[in-house]
Amino acid sequence: MLKILKNKKEQGCKTSKYPKETISLYKRYRGMPEIDAGCSQDIVERCAEICPQEAIDAQDKTIDLGRCTFCGSCETVEGGFVHFSRNFELGAANRRDLIVAGSLPALADHAKQHFKKLFGRSLQLRQVSAAGCNACEADTNVLNTPFFDLSRFGIDFVASPRHADGIHVTGPISHNMKQALFDTFEAVPSPKVVIASGACAISGGPFYGSTEVVGDLNSLIPVDLYIPGCPPHPLTTLHALLQFFK
Repeated sequence: MLKILKNKKEQGCKTSKYPKETISLYKRYRGMPEIDAGCSQDIVERCAEICPQEAIDAQDKTIDLGRCTFCGSCETVEGGFVHFSRNFELGAANRRDLIVAGSLPALADHAKQHFKKLFGRSLQLRQVSAAGCNACEADTNVLNTPFFDLSRFGIDFVASPRHADGIHVTGPISHNMKQALFDTFEAVPSPKVVIASGACAISGGPFYGSTEVVGDLNSLIPVDLYIPGCPPHPLTTLHALLQFFK
């Protein structure tokens, strides 16, 4: 016991003070895109042509964050149509909100209030990896480390869907995982929430258009919260969970 207390004193508190204190991410991080609506149409069309996810609508000058993998290809086109900021607050309550011209509506204002009442003090989630590459899953696991300490907010990932309040789905949902996903969803007692995390679960991500995946969780189960990214940064997930449920 004395050794534990000694180590605690020497190491100090490793847990981040977020959200009470803001965190500035490294300059290479790509977050919320800043779009120049006044950019010439030729440049916008060039950006749309090189986008591997077909996430850019050249006509409306918008980017679909549900498809975007934040590869940065559009940012390299001279003319400055897109610049990726370090803003990691990307969560949305509605799929259409992810089609942006530079900003997202405040997530807290669009959250379902009865979810806050039900799960504001304790939220248990069952993680479902529906044929993901493990990147989203790895960055979700990071939330359980001392730096983020997700459980201090009353949020935990549990082993059984029968102990959960909802499911946190990652991956493009292959046909082989479709039934397993349904079974997990049905095992969660009502009322329950559904979270689509990562570009794959929202739109198919890099597998967009493939006949081997569903690529759209909302087409199978109504989604309550979208967390875009490829993979979503741990802070993106944390911000979305806190704003939507807390």
